[in-house]
Amino acid sequence: MKKLLAAMLAAASCTSAAQAQQGRVSADAAASILTLEQAIAAAGGAAPSTDAAKAAIEAARANQMVAGLRPNPVAQAQVENVVGTGLYRGLQSAETTMGVTLPIELGGKRNARVAVATAQLSRAELEAAVVAADVRLQVTSLYVEAIAGERRLATARDQLRIAKDALQAARVRVQAGRASPLEEQRADLARINAAASLERAARLADVARLNLARRLGGSIDGALDIGLLDQIPTASYGPTIAPSASGTLTFAAADADLAVADAGIRLARANRVPDLNIGPALRRLEATNDTAAAFAISIAIPLFNNGRAAVAQASAERTRAEARRRMTALDVDQAIAEAQAEAANAETTARAAAGPALAAAQEAARIARIGYREGKFSQLDLLDAERTLADTRVAAIDALANYHNARARLERLTAPAPQGGNQS
Repeated sequence: MKKLLAAMLAAASCTSAAQAQQGRVSADAAASILTLEQAIAAAGGAAPSTDAAKAAIEAARANQMVAGLRPNPVAQAQVENVVGTGLYRGLQSAETTMGVTLPIELGGKRNARVAVATAQLSRAELEAAVVAADVRLQVTSLYVEAIAGERRLATARDQLRIAKDALQAARVRVQAGRASPLEEQRADLARINAAASLERAARLADVARLNLARRLGGSIDGALDIGLLDQIPTASYGPTIAPSASGTLTFAAADADLAVADAGIRLARANRVPDLNIGPALRRLEATNDTAAAFAISIAIPLFNNGRAAVAQASAERTRAEARRRMTALDVDQAIAEAQAEAANAETTARAAAGPALAAAQEAARIARIGYREGKFSQLDLLDAERTLADTRVAAIDALANYHNARARLERLTAPAPQGGNQS
């Protein structure tokens, strides 16, 4: 009895240890999976476009700081009554004036410059958001292609296994005298084609994974989330609301361009107002060795360049920005509507291909295999069923990949503009 109890306790201990070990292995496997969100985060940090967007923001901030600075004072020196005749021969009657001139900007030029720089900074921040959205779309497409490639590779391996089983069954039938050697040749041809398909699928899967790794800026050591391909929402992804460009990232970028153009008009108008240059000076009279104070003031005369051409140019730029804004609204509305329909159609196709169609093809192939082994179906029926199953599997994978790519494109088009923005 004691020996039996000890054996039971030992078995229970081994079972618990095995379960714990299995749990740790499952946890380690889950931790080694590179998810789509992790891939997007890694690609965002490694993308050259992200570095360019960050540099553009830093440049815009520096430009905003420069725009708020006042003009530098100007040091002036002037010598009069020299190299003349009589009393003014040589330097004996020279009058030297030393002074500083302070430019005074009129017309609100500095505020206008700051407004332009602030609008450009907001545009640069929006461009960074646009780059992030584009990176997300690119990585999603590469990730979907990579997991679809792995799924196609697994399907090709399965089809090769099935072809080998069919070849073995054909050999048995031929050796038993129940079929002609032609059936064995057909089965061997199917195996050869399946092996070639496997080689092609393996090569494409490697390329897809390499492209994703290159986008991430390093190698991919773990596995990918293959199950993502099968995730389809229960509700339809079709157009439930009217498409609208308002609030989208693309339309916000067009709005920012218009804001920059508006600020440019304000700056061009402010530049039409001439600036004053004023400042004190000290004059020394060589003849009497006396000194006297002086005060200088000057203003530009807008005779040849009165700023009208600059205002006209800025107005034309504003008209172009407004026209592009309207074009963007129309294009985004149309693109969203088309993307909604594309995503809905892709979802319908994916549901059918990965659901009833695939189940029917699998059942037909299973029945054909059983019937062929029992001599009820011909080999041509079996080959046709297997070919249909292989095509349906690949079509299901393609449909699922198309659905996820279509949804990613729709999400990119409807990506909301970041709230807030630069408040400097």
